[in-house]
Amino acid sequence: MLKKKWNGQMSESLLLAVFLTLAGGFQDAYSYNCRGHVFANAQTGNIVLLGQNLAQGNLLNAAHYLLPLLAFLLGVYVTGWVRHRCREYERIHWRQIVLAAEIILLITVGFMPQSLNMAANVLMSFACAMQVESFRKFRGLPCATTMCIGNMRNATELLCRYHITKDRELKRKSLHYYFVILVFAAGAAIGALVTPGMGERAIWIAAAALMGGFALMFIKEEVSGGEQLQ
Repeated sequence: MLKKKWNGQMSESLLLAVFLTLAGGFQDAYSYNCRGHVFANAQTGNIVLLGQNLAQGNLLNAAHYLLPLLAFLLGVYVTGWVRHRCREYERIHWRQIVLAAEIILLITVGFMPQSLNMAANVLMSFACAMQVESFRKFRGLPCATTMCIGNMRNATELLCRYHITKDRELKRKSLHYYFVILVFAAGAAIGALVTPGMGERAIWIAAAALMGGFALMFIKEEVSGGEQLQ
């Protein structure tokens, strides 16, 4: 088959996935260890803790998990509007606008004291939702940068199919997913190590990783394939 070459943004590059996934893992470790044992990204965990506190009659504690959940939903909704309004912009990609907003939110969180943990978790959940909604595919593969459950399922399913069919392309895709999972774990490990020493400002490390991804998206790359990375 002939392969068509063209220039496109790095919106789906594996290198960009590394920056975003490192930040995603870091944020979860940071929010859990520094912001009252609430998950910035793992909303499933927040739903479990919300249900547990409601069942025990701890309504005030339940709010600590309900508000981040609502912020996540709002983040997805707002991102949909950003994509609708800004997708025709030529000078900057709409995903870069979203990433810039996420960076600003995380920098803001770093200035918030422990007394504002609930507000900090709300901002982080909102930022996470923007990232989830904007970056859903890398190198043609559906992939999450802020959670692992879907990536684990896809990786193992592809590995099984590879062992059945011996199709090396399936093996490559499977390793792609496992690599992203490893990067997420590395981000979480870094977050767990540095957060106790840096405190609230540790989130700026995640913001720096996102800045790297933001800068990377200005780079044009020559890609082989039949679908544009927009």
